[in-house]
Amino acid sequence: MTVTSTAIARHAQTVPALRLGMLGTRGVPAAYGGFETAIEEIGQRLVERGHEVTVYGRATERRAPTSHLGMRLVHLPAIHSKSLETISNTAFSAAHFAGTRRHDVAFVFNAANAPFIPLIRSRGTAVALHVDGLEWKRDKWGKWGRRYYQMAERTAVREADALIADAQGIADYYDDEFAMPTELISYGTNILRDTPTDKIEQLGLVPGQFHLVVARFEPENHVDVIVDGYARSGATLPLVVVGSAPYAPAYTTGIKHAAAADSRIRMLGAVWDQRLLDQLYAHALSYVHGHSVGGTNPSLLRAMGAGTAVLGWDVLFNREVAGTAGLYFSGARQLAGQIEEVERYAYRFRDIGELMQERAQVLYNWDVVTESYEALAARLSRGYSTRGMSNGRRHGTAPWNTSWEVVDA
Repeated sequence: MTVTSTAIARHAQTVPALRLGMLGTRGVPAAYGGFETAIEEIGQRLVERGHEVTVYGRATERRAPTSHLGMRLVHLPAIHSKSLETISNTAFSAAHFAGTRRHDVAFVFNAANAPFIPLIRSRGTAVALHVDGLEWKRDKWGKWGRRYYQMAERTAVREADALIADAQGIADYYDDEFAMPTELISYGTNILRDTPTDKIEQLGLVPGQFHLVVARFEPENHVDVIVDGYARSGATLPLVVVGSAPYAPAYTTGIKHAAAADSRIRMLGAVWDQRLLDQLYAHALSYVHGHSVGGTNPSLLRAMGAGTAVLGWDVLFNREVAGTAGLYFSGARQLAGQIEEVERYAYRFRDIGELMQERAQVLYNWDVVTESYEALAARLSRGYSTRGMSNGRRHGTAPWNTSWEVVDA
């Protein structure tokens, strides 16, 4: 689906110019994760449509720009701790936001930031909260961290004027648990064609002759299972592993030790060069996606937009995004066989990659995503709100603690 500039301009004329805020992430320019990429892509398009967009982010040691692609940037400090970094920065951001000239709508990202919605709303700003995935299922959070996220979900359904879910599974969760409607707005992705090869060649990689995994090193992303599965396989092409984990040294050390025992595995660490990442995604023979918690994952979409075949962890979210063209695994043994199959029938999996790209172009288009955000903002500015529809009590019947994954014995 392609939206022409004429169609965008015509649509923009039907929505008055709005003052919009975006809070709760590391900010832009995007260099870290899916939320930041979404803000960069959506924010710049909203600016093109005539809206004023302010993006809050985290201060760094380097001098930060005050604007980016037409968006005004505000950088504020954070407590550098796994459990406090996000919410401490959002606390500063919410206080600053409440003290500035009133915005029409604020988009807040991450359910963990729900307790700050009343402060953000204190000047009469409507608030839409992007709830992301089921963070309380992540092993990296201890008992109190999981309880905090569950509390934040209850606060979100009580306090937000609208909830945004990026996957049908997340929308179903809030419907089942809280009888709360959500706005189903997915991520988008960029379609990569004729991608250069200079940067991967500098790493000694041959286009179409390697497998790729890109993920933060967290148990729910199963990088350890991917490395184990690849090591068990008879693959002849290297596995390139991109990622790190600032707050999981033991888990990261285990992955590095396993990789060091197999000369076919290339560990690149964190990669911030977006041109290099584009080339890695576009020229991999397969992309191995181990994420199991969350909604629509941006790294999966990026691989699809690059036209690369996907081997995905077998959960509802990944099947929803990649569809029937993907291969799905739930353990190291199963993955080993799939990697061998990809190499044996490389020509077929290149065709599958093209099907993935066509699916991404139709279903995950940033222009369409932006229209959905703009339409929601317009409704909120006119007084639409879901506040009062739920008291935050859970009364769902679905077994959400156990039903997300297909477990391999």
